[in-house]
Amino acid sequence: MNDVELLRQFLDNMLVEHGLANNTLEAYRHDLEGLSHYLDSIGTSFLDAGHENLSQWVAVLATQNLAPASIARKRSAAGRLFRWMAASELRDHNPTELLDSPKRGRRLPKTLSESDVEALLAAPDRQDDLGLRDAAMLETLYATGLRVSELVGLTTDALDEGYGFLRVVGKGDKERVVPIGEVALDLIHRYQRSSRPVLLGKRAVADLFVTHRGKGMTRQNFWYIIRRYALEAGIQTQLSPHLLRHSFASHLLNHGADLRGVQMMLGHADISTTEIYTHVARERLKDVHQRFHPRSDG
Repeated sequence: MNDVELLRQFLDNMLVEHGLANNTLEAYRHDLEGLSHYLDSIGTSFLDAGHENLSQWVAVLATQNLAPASIARKRSAAGRLFRWMAASELRDHNPTELLDSPKRGRRLPKTLSESDVEALLAAPDRQDDLGLRDAAMLETLYATGLRVSELVGLTTDALDEGYGFLRVVGKGDKERVVPIGEVALDLIHRYQRSSRPVLLGKRAVADLFVTHRGKGMTRQNFWYIIRRYALEAGIQTQLSPHLLRHSFASHLLNHGADLRGVQMMLGHADISTTEIYTHVARERLKDVHQRFHPRSDG
């Protein structure tokens, strides 16, 4: 049985037995036809290829400027084909079982420029009760790098007045203390003195940030708030509350902050999670060098 017939039977099985979608089947066809052409070029086939042949195939893919995710997809298609062949007793074993998968690169988090952050923070009308609340929330988010769930979960006793810290309950109910800058601290104080009592009316809640109905702020509420101010500030990047957290971390590192300190402020259990922001900082430095250094090509 040649590769063309084997591939046809495999795809028929995937359709009938597993109900795979047409686009998935076409992706399998494309990837496995490529594998078949490679195996034919080295004098073998689906029936006879061994582990070494397939390892060489993966190595060749890695030289073709393909994304790790694309190589992983092709590797997965081959694995499924050879598992089916072994289960159908067309082969006595699956040669992809010990095949190394390429490591997928971690996506670098998107961040805002410092000028975009300044424009966003300046957008709320601080003479208005809701605007003052929004300014306090945005400044607090950028000053501390809190997750949005941590921000909306702040209570009125979270602020340590004496030392300028917030007590934050993060993932896994772990509590940490995070420093908060004077600008954010001043806005919180102004909001607590003037806006919050107006928004609450006669109601009493423990939440620090409240809605116009006197209830605790929610993630969804804040999502709409931040998107609205991004539009007002003319920010083209699709903005989310988490983007300010990414920007907080990257801007600190750009200005020379210690990685361990940023890890503690973000509440990351593993420093490897924080280290990704150093790559963002390096990319920015490379961009600046290429654009402005007199000996660069830019």
